Amino acid sequence: MKKRLSALLALALGCSVLLTACSGGSGSSGTAAAAETTAASGDAVKVTMGTGGTTGTYYAFGGVIANVLNSKNIGLNINVQSTGASKANIFLVNDGDADLAIVQNDVMDYAYNGTDLFAEEGAATEFATVAALYAEVCQVVSTGDIKSIEDLKGKRVSVGDAGSGVEFNARQILEAYGITFDDIEVNNLGFGDSADAIKDGKIDAFFCTAGAPTTAIVELATTNSINLLEIDDEHAKTLADAHPFYTTYPIPGGSYKGVDNDVQTVAIKATLICSPNLSEDSVYNLTKAIFENQSEIAAAHAKGEELSLEYAVSGISVPFHPGAEKYFKEAGAIQ
Repeated sequence: MKKRLSALLALALGCSVLLTACSGGSGSSGTAAAAETTAASGDAVKVTMGTGGTTGTYYAFGGVIANVLNSKNIGLNINVQSTGASKANIFLVNDGDADLAIVQNDVMDYAYNGTDLFAEEGAATEFATVAALYAEVCQVVSTGDIKSIEDLKGKRVSVGDAGSGVEFNARQILEAYGITFDDIEVNNLGFGDSADAIKDGKIDAFFCTAGAPTTAIVELATTNSINLLEIDDEHAKTLADAHPFYTTYPIPGGSYKGVDNDVQTVAIKATLICSPNLSEDSVYNLTKAIFENQSEIAAAHAKGEELSLEYAVSGISVPFHPGAEKYFKEAGAIQ
């Protein structure tokens, strides 16, 4: 309950940091029910999109989608709000306090099934998938002679903040290699703190799940020699068999100083979800507009380059909204 209240607080705080260009006025209805009432009067449906912190990719990319789509007369007016990101966004949509949100597809899976991050609160299932947007890459950074995941045994490893999605990614990746948290010296640090800890010699490696290249790793690599650890095909398959929301992902050589060759790892997906109360027509128009305006979105934000029909529908374990499903069937992305 405390965590759910914090999610609602995040939404309330987000009201003060709205993207003005997306607001379409001085206020927002904030709920799908109110939005559909507005639609009945002939005006654009006003919907709220939960994103993340104001310095993060979710907020910036959500703002680009809103700005582009709000100019296309698709019957929607998207109001972007800063929130506590994936888990908070699930609760906001589930509880009817947001209509759209960007979340990790693994967190969606946990919510829908009441596992891992949602084991304590229980399942939250009042949401549907719109489309996967771009990759959030699971990166394992090390120093010195640590050249493989197997080498992490007995080492000081940061696995992300306690209870975070990164911590679950780290646990699951290690398990694919037969390693548990008991086999390493666990440190719970965020990306920036992990990079600082490596610089200071306090840890030997860290896990980071974010769009690649990631600023914290870029900055670390400019001052320190780093290794980017591979997740090979065998272990990637073991991981995906146990957790189907993972996909393989090659980090291009040159993404980080000193890492000249491509490095295969795995990724989860930043995914757009919506309230099941939004109409089929509204979500159909939204989904169609995202992909028909991909080039304009990409021109405004690099992550738009990753938008594709094939990518949008793979690695998704939560059912699509009927409106999104209708569009993807028409486009030939799903049968």
